[in-house]
Amino acid sequence: MPMTGKERMLTAMRGGQADGVPVAPDISNMIPCRLTGKPFWDIYLYQDPPLFEAYVDAVKYFGFDGWQPAAPAEFDFEIAERDGQPEWVEAIVRRTADRIYTRRHARVDGQEQWADTCTVYPIDNPPTERVAPAKVGLEGTPTEWEDVIPRKQYRGLEGYEKACELMGERGVTGISVWLPGLDYRIEAITDFFYHPEQTKEACERLHQAMVRRTEAILKVRPDFLMIGISGFMIYNPEPIFRQLSLRTLKAVTALCKAADIPSQIHCCGPSYSLVKISAEESDLSSINPLEIPPMGDCNLAQVKREFGRKLSLMGNLNTTNVMLRGSVQDVERAAKQAIDEAGAGGGFILSTGDQCGRDTPDANLFKMIEVARTYGKY
Repeated sequence: MPMTGKERMLTAMRGGQADGVPVAPDISNMIPCRLTGKPFWDIYLYQDPPLFEAYVDAVKYFGFDGWQPAAPAEFDFEIAERDGQPEWVEAIVRRTADRIYTRRHARVDGQEQWADTCTVYPIDNPPTERVAPAKVGLEGTPTEWEDVIPRKQYRGLEGYEKACELMGERGVTGISVWLPGLDYRIEAITDFFYHPEQTKEACERLHQAMVRRTEAILKVRPDFLMIGISGFMIYNPEPIFRQLSLRTLKAVTALCKAADIPSQIHCCGPSYSLVKISAEESDLSSINPLEIPPMGDCNLAQVKREFGRKLSLMGNLNTTNVMLRGSVQDVERAAKQAIDEAGAGGGFILSTGDQCGRDTPDANLFKMIEVARTYGKY
């Protein structure tokens, strides 16, 4: 009997050899939205359907091994920590034919307060968050608005449980945590240099929160725990990462190892230094997407040779030149090369770099899956 997608993925994530190379292109956002045929704001703003449901439909459509790294999950202690805090509500403050603009507002000390940024929801792309209102002509305090009521709402662990139900044996479902560190805002970076103690205090609070969240996640026993830090090493190069983030990586992955649940990092962009640190100084199980230049700095054959005995690898077909703009022949060549470079002995999942674009041809995704199922058989 052939393995199920879930069995195949878990075997590889634990460093083992499945019946064939698992294949899980990163289509966690735009392609599932496109396949619904709906405006993207239906999925991202109204949760109709929630993105995780659209993703499972895409897994069924393409027939690859499912990889759901961040099923929605909120724990009782996290909900309790919000008690007594203002409830910020997302509200539509402008509509056009191809855009919806929202801001968040709350009653604070009896006064209506508005967030100082807005979110822009295009009809055919994911939303852009933290936009200065002045940049999109929304200066001033809104005088008219429409509070957003999601069409589907999951609370607590309901979303995670629904994601597991929908995925079944098609693939793996995980819950995510993240690491303390700097984000992409200029203010965060300047604060680190001018007010380092404040930054370190904030990172300490997040460290404690993520350790506690990890402990709660492991009691649920998901297929794996995802450490989501997209683009993290761009603004947290190794010296900063060691100061602000490494302690949490060690703690979280040690907890996962003790619970016998795989841990995986998703870090797009340059990540070779993170691969090395993770392999040599933590108990991490798996890492993706190991992007190649110019987006990243990883060579798959080198990473396999140097760290393949310690880490399961997932990657790394270029999402622009190969998956989006390339021919099916280009995809076939790249997929075979990746399998040749990292497939020996198992511990490898054929995937893409970060996030296939919306207009990636279906034929290219089908070809990638076909190569894994044929050329990638053990």
